[in-house]
Amino acid sequence: MTSPHLASPGVAARYLAGYPPDLVAQADALHRDGRLAQHLARRLPERHDVRSDSALFEYVNDLKGRHLRNAGPLNFVGFDAKLRVLQQALGTHTRRTQVQGAKLKMRREIRVATLFKEAPAALLRMIVVHELAHLRELDHNKAFYQLCQHMEPEYFQLEFDLRLYLLHQDHPVAEGAP
Repeated sequence: MTSPHLASPGVAARYLAGYPPDLVAQADALHRDGRLAQHLARRLPERHDVRSDSALFEYVNDLKGRHLRNAGPLNFVGFDAKLRVLQQALGTHTRRTQVQGAKLKMRREIRVATLFKEAPAALLRMIVVHELAHLRELDHNKAFYQLCQHMEPEYFQLEFDLRLYLLHQDHPVAEGAP
């Protein structure tokens, strides 16, 4: 008989790398048993109405106004269908300088993967908070994550839930499957 630690890891291990093995095993069991969707629906029941780029722009600027008033303005916010496929990212924040006459202007853009149009509201908020934090902190360092947690106190739990959501989206299992 093989040890559970030596058994081949489930699909969940790819999405939950870095998490404790017992937590990964629990997530993998939920996924294999077809109970992950039900678990996520219970944890994240609230849906959102952000379906267009203009609605996303308002949503992001509202959060920015509450938490990052002194940050520079955003020039573009929108959903991007190619984002996850091409860049292996769920959201991006870009800055680029643009010459306008004798002046240099900073252009800031936030793009969010279109998968968040249908995702639970909390997961959209989490990815937007993540990208907004990049307005102040470019690197994923301690200050960055403290800012994320300031804007969204449940940030780390939502990041874990997002990984479970992606696991379910990428590898659906029929409900109640053995």
